[in-house]
Amino acid sequence: MSAQGGTTRDDTALQAAGVRRRQGRGVSNLAMRGLQLLLALVVLGLWELGGRAGLIDQFFFPLPSDIFATVWTWVSSGYVFPHLWVTMQESVLAFVIGAALGLFLGFLLARVRFLDRLFDPFLQMFNALPRVVLAPIFLLWFGLGIWSKVAFGVTLVFFIVFFNTLEGVKGVDRVLVDNARMLGAKESHLLRHVFVPSALTWIFSSLHISVGFAITGAVVGEYLGASAGVGYAIAQAQGVFDTRGVFAGMFILMVVVLVVDVLVNRLERYLLRWRPAR
Repeated sequence: MSAQGGTTRDDTALQAAGVRRRQGRGVSNLAMRGLQLLLALVVLGLWELGGRAGLIDQFFFPLPSDIFATVWTWVSSGYVFPHLWVTMQESVLAFVIGAALGLFLGFLLARVRFLDRLFDPFLQMFNALPRVVLAPIFLLWFGLGIWSKVAFGVTLVFFIVFFNTLEGVKGVDRVLVDNARMLGAKESHLLRHVFVPSALTWIFSSLHISVGFAITGAVVGEYLGASAGVGYAIAQAQGVFDTRGVFAGMFILMVVVLVVDVLVNRLERYLLRWRPAR
């Protein structure tokens, strides 16, 4: 009876400790968000004061209040939404296609040593190739439509996801794999129950980075040649020396990347909910 009572008390103590840790993390996260907001306000405030005091040239660095006014004008008039829709289409397609190719080839080459050795020098060469030089080629191949931007974005996303997936699968503990094989696990079982869970941390690390690169690929492609998109809007503003419009476009892109990254974070927490809380 006492043993059972002791176990119950221990379980209760562990649960209470877990609650305290979760509460502590919640307070810590809230405090961190407050500090981040405070830091942003301080930087913007100093920028605003420096511009109004003449310490910062407003032609090259327009006041934050003017940038936000331009953003509001773009949003309230609806000017930015058609451009943002085009950019998001290009970014999502580039992200999905590049990530899918990177995941597939990463798992394949990690599990088939012959293919890994065969394709390694070619992948290294293509990875070392500056991506910017490919953008004009894609414009010639696919025209000014969305697919030239998608192709450029895929080249940015693919290698990030591929190399992270490759290293994540290769880094799985061999003892764990051997034990699973001893228990009769087939390759499909290993893939589902060993390699995918073990490599998820690597994969999501690459996906966080790839979100920004997918949007970067779309915007750079639009900047070089397009008829719509946020990159096109930024290029138009730059063409008439409207630095407020340039900064407004960049601010909108940063907000979009932040929102998408939050969604990826939520997906990561859901898929990795089996991991012990840290």
